[in-house]
Amino acid sequence: MTFIALVRHGETDWNLHGRLQGSSDIPLNRTGRAQAREAAHHFTDRNWDLLVSSPLSRASETADIIGEHIGLTRSATYDDLAERHFGEAEGMTDWEAYHEWPHGWYPGLEPRSSVAERGLRTLSALATDNPDSAIIVVTHGGVIRAIIDVVHTMRSPRILNAAVSTLSIDDDGWLVHSINGVDV
Repeated sequence: MTFIALVRHGETDWNLHGRLQGSSDIPLNRTGRAQAREAAHHFTDRNWDLLVSSPLSRASETADIIGEHIGLTRSATYDDLAERHFGEAEGMTDWEAYHEWPHGWYPGLEPRSSVAERGLRTLSALATDNPDSAIIVVTHGGVIRAIIDVVHTMRSPRILNAAVSTLSIDDDGWLVHSINGVDV
């Protein structure tokens, strides 16, 4: 069995102001760095074999902060772990985007199914390349939610900044253990 902890990056100023970040590379703010340090405490109860992240700075910095606290160096970034692209709505607040496109289909919006597909493809490759390992993957709320929605076959809640969700894969397939730190 390969055990995977999915961590959403810490807060950014765009999170604070309700802006759709998507694939824009917005850095962590002071609160986000503190959240990453707090998230590191979730990883002291077991040995971790691998730490990877999205290439976007808010995720890679969160991973590096966690790694510093648990003595593990981030070994790679994966483009397929980057956040969903929100098209023309990127940078807008939720309200601004809703006002412009009340149906929710922003021009250039990446389909949720595509986000889930690329996220699961990356996790499957990590599990195949690192069997029987414990892996920390720092990514984005949209990616985590899309993956969990497919694996758990039900709509998951909003993924919180620096929250840890866990799943595993073995010969029987994927199993979600927790979402936002709450057992399922």
